[in-house]
Amino acid sequence: MHEAPRSGDARCPGVVLLHGIARTSASLNRLERALRATGFATLNIDYSSRKKPIAALADDIHPAIARFAERDAPLHFVAHSMGGLVARAYIARYRPAQLAGVVMLGTPNGGSEVADVLSGSRLYRAFYGPAGLELTTATRPDALPAVDYPVGVIAGSRFIDPVAGLLILPRPNDGRVSVQSSMLAGMADHIVIRASHTRLPRDAAAIEQTIAFLRDGRFRAR
Repeated sequence: MHEAPRSGDARCPGVVLLHGIARTSASLNRLERALRATGFATLNIDYSSRKKPIAALADDIHPAIARFAERDAPLHFVAHSMGGLVARAYIARYRPAQLAGVVMLGTPNGGSEVADVLSGSRLYRAFYGPAGLELTTATRPDALPAVDYPVGVIAGSRFIDPVAGLLILPRPNDGRVSVQSSMLAGMADHIVIRASHTRLPRDAAAIEQTIAFLRDGRFRAR
């Protein structure tokens, strides 16, 4: 696992950034730069998203986050796609004392019908690994616990892949996750941005709303 350099002094609120499956920390670079520019310290982590189950990924990222949390400042999580599930698993097991809130962008909290369709494929299982099989809509006996901390969910409503967007996923959707599936019981706020799944972490409106939630605990009215 590679962790990107941290930014900011010990008095700044911290943000742990978690990328999605089959992505890297580079996919969150634009979002990270915006967070730094508005006064947040950041920890943008690379983790082996295709090699282990979600719970094991949470274990993998713990040492880096524990070191970052030594700053003794409010600690937020901002996560794209499956990274939001990793954040939930991490908080359930290693909840930081100074936990402030979580923003999820395109996270399949209710699973993805795309994963339902593809999970039977040997190619899908080989590429996405154990975590990929946890992205289906099936109810799991080891389901993540309910959230009892502030969560803001940003969903996308634009898709590029017409097969997934029109034929597989309920609409509206971002081409990988439906707006309905992004929702999470107990969340503090929810907003829909006209952006595709992969575009969400780089979308200007999504970035603006992420920062608004981190600052105010709610998204900005549009």
